[in-house]
Order: sequence, then structure tokens, then C-alpha cells
Amino acid sequence: MSSPHFTYEPVGATRENLTACPPGFHSLHVRSRIGEGEEVFQSAVETLFTWRMHRAMGVGIETDADRAATGVDVTVTLAGLLKAPCRVVWTLSEPRRTGWAYGTLEGHPESGEEAFVVDRTGDGTVWLTVAAFSRPQKWYTRAGGPAARAVQQAYAHRCGTTLRKLCGRNT
Repeated sequence: MSSPHFTYEPVGATRENLTACPPGFHSLHVRSRIGEGEEVFQSAVETLFTWRMHRAMGVGIETDADRAATGVDVTVTLAGLLKAPCRVVWTLSEPRRTGWAYGTLEGHPESGEEAFVVDRTGDGTVWLTVAAFSRPQKWYTRAGGPAARAVQQAYAHRCGTTLRKLCGRNT
């Protein structure tokens, strides 16, 4: 059986520029404060890479991998009904910035890429940035129009809220 193909170009565009948005796509960029300090940073990184943040949000994660890594296939499910196949297209691990992104595969209701990056600024503040570019791929996401984009925006904000709670901080 052949591996499913990506449904967009350029694959990996968010790695160098989280605000990258190819023509014909809608962009998303949400930055949420998680807390402060190295302990919060390390906790946020581990929670993000082990799919724990997504699962705590009630999002189904189907994968054979314990951690996000380049080339890992993952199917995100919502309410057990909507299945969204993706593949991790890059990971990043730097002392103060780490994260990963996945891109949509055939069968996903959207076409595009979504990145999740945790960084710790010079003052010690820990942030989660959720950045994406996407466009509808299926008839029902095209029909959803602006409402579908509002759901994506709410999802990105919920990622920050969930990660903050999982890291034990309400700041």
C-alpha cells in the first residue's frame, strides 16, 4: 500500500516562518502565555510532543508513535466522526524554542499545515504559538466558510488554555 500524499504545497513552509501563508490559503496565528520558567517550558514541551495536549482537549489522536517526530503519521479525530489524516513535516528542538508541525494528507477535510511551537523569552515567559495556513478541501468545509475558520481560531486558543492547565499554571 502506498503512503498517502500531502494535499498542499509548499510542505514545511511554517518551519522557517510561522506566518507563512501561500496564495489561496487562510492564515492563523495565535500566541498564548503558558507560564514562566524552565520547569514550565520543559513540561510544555513534553506535553506537546507526547500528544497529551491534544488528548486533554478531547481530540482523538491515532498514531503508532509515542512522540511527534518528522514522518510520523497521525489521524486527528473530532467527536469520533471527523477523521483528519496528517503527517509530521518538521520538528524543532532548540534551548529556548521547540515544536513541530503536521501537514494534511489525502482524506483530510482541510488542506494545509499547522505548527505548534513552545518558546521561552528572555524574561522567562513561556508561550505557545499555534500557526497554520489552510483552505477547505471537502464540500462541508467549503460550505462552512468563515464559521470553519472561527472553529480553527477557537481550537488554537483552546490549545493554549489546555497547555497552561496541564503545566500546572493559571497565569
